[in-house]
Order: sequence, then C-alpha cells, then structure tokens
Amino acid sequence: MFGELAALITAVLWSMTSIAFSEASNRIGPMYVNVTRMFFAVVYLSTTILLIGAPINLSFSQILFLIISGFIGLIFGDTFLFKSYRSIGARLSMLVMSSAPAMAAVLAFLFLNEKLSFVGVIGIIVTIAGIALVVLQREEKPTSKYKVDYTGIFYAFLGAIGQAVGLIFAKFAFNEGEINGFVATFVRVFSALIILFPAAHFTKHYLNPIKVFRENRKGLYFTIIGSFIGPFLGITFSLISISHTKVGIASTIMATVPILMLPIVKFYYKEKLSWISILGAFTAVAGTALLFLE
Repeated sequence: MFGELAALITAVLWSMTSIAFSEASNRIGPMYVNVTRMFFAVVYLSTTILLIGAPINLSFSQILFLIISGFIGLIFGDTFLFKSYRSIGARLSMLVMSSAPAMAAVLAFLFLNEKLSFVGVIGIIVTIAGIALVVLQREEKPTSKYKVDYTGIFYAFLGAIGQAVGLIFAKFAFNEGEINGFVATFVRVFSALIILFPAAHFTKHYLNPIKVFRENRKGLYFTIIGSFIGPFLGITFSLISISHTKVGIASTIMATVPILMLPIVKFYYKEKLSWISILGAFTAVAGTALLFLE
C-alpha cells in the first residue's frame, strides 16, 4: 500500500506543478522553464541530501541505470512531449501519454519478471479508460487551433515510451539494492541537466536566463514553485513508489494526473466541468481502487 500511496501523492504533486509550469511557460517559454527547473531541483535535492545525511553508497551499475533513466525519461520523453504539445495540443498529447502505464507494465513483464493479477489488469484498463474519457471530451481553448497530426501523435507516443522506459531503468537500479529516493532523484536530474543545459545553450534555446527572469519575475516565481513541487518532490515520490510496488501499478496511478487536474483547473481557471468529466473522474477512481485491492 505504501508504494501505491506514494504514486497517488506523485500524481497530486504533478497536477499542481503542471499549473505552475504552464503559467511559467506562457511567460518565459518552455525551454527556460525546463532547464531552470532542473537547476533548482539540483539545489533542493543536494541540500536535502546533506541535511538528512542520506546514504550515497551507490554501485556503478545503479548510477548507470539512473543516468540512463534520467536521459530517457527527463530529456528524451519530455522533449518529445513538449514537441507534441506544440503540434497537437495538450488534449491529444495527454490521451496518447495515457498509454505509458500499459507500456511500463509490458516492459516490466518482459524485463523485470513482474506479474499482474487479473484484477490488476482490469484496474489498469479501467483507469486508462477514465483518463481517455476525460481527455477526449475536455474542451480547451488552445486546442481549437490544433488538428489531428500524425507527426504530433508520434511525438506524444515517443514521450510515453520515454516515461515508461525511464521507470524501468530506475526500477533496475532499485532492484540491485536499497537507494534513498532523494539520492536517486538527484542522480537522474543532475545527469539530465548536464546533457540538456549545454545542448539548449549551444542551440541558442537557453541564452541570458538572468535577463529573461528579470524582465518577468512572475515567470521566475512560478518556475521556483513548480521546481520544488515537481522535479524535487514529485520525482522523488515516483521513485519511492516504484521501489515499493510494481511498475505497471505505480505508473497507472501516476497517470491519473489529467483526472486530478479537473478540480484544480475548476478552482484556478474557473473552468466548467461537464458530466462526462465527472463520469471519467469516477471511472478513473474506480480503476485506481481496483489497483489498491489487487
């Protein structure tokens, strides 16, 4: 139950951080948010590790698995997810991304010898069905200008693969021995930052960040808040989750972000929720309940 609870906390945190990063991206651009959030996350994580005296005795293979996990999940996966947002919008991108738990479950079955009971499989299907129901019908102002583009769908599909494979490699690291969640998150984020920062700088997508943030302080504030909630707490709880439960179950619960965002956007953006949205939310909750009972 602890792993499932950590996954649910992760979903709540990611729902909140999505609002913060959305606000920041609208003000300063997605690349500045993406790179800067990792800078802040590294500071948060290193400070926490020093304060709590977290053990950092990782083996070479564990470090390697976490680096690969960070590259695939945080750079490969997120990059293609951002590209899909620009191409087909959030609604279709989120729908395709909901296939990540199924991918993770299949990969875990093939490479980690994890098994899912019949109830667990039904729970995954019901949860994904609830997510799809909400995402498919939810009307978003930005989405009206997007069309169904197979290139964009392919990008979102690659984003889902990145998320699923990233979790599998993290699970490999945890299976080799006990790892502190904060330390594991630090290795993933720091290694991703080392690769992403120079790439963004030399391609001129991340120049003069101090000037950019001086001109838009709200963008900085939202980035700081989002960095603490998401890359710091969110990723840490996600790693804690997969270390205490099966990857397929953990990733399915974490995939309820589109559902959990509904009351948040209703409160924050004053959006009206349809009966289909409510039905989808109940369906997803029912699927998650099945996973808890599994």
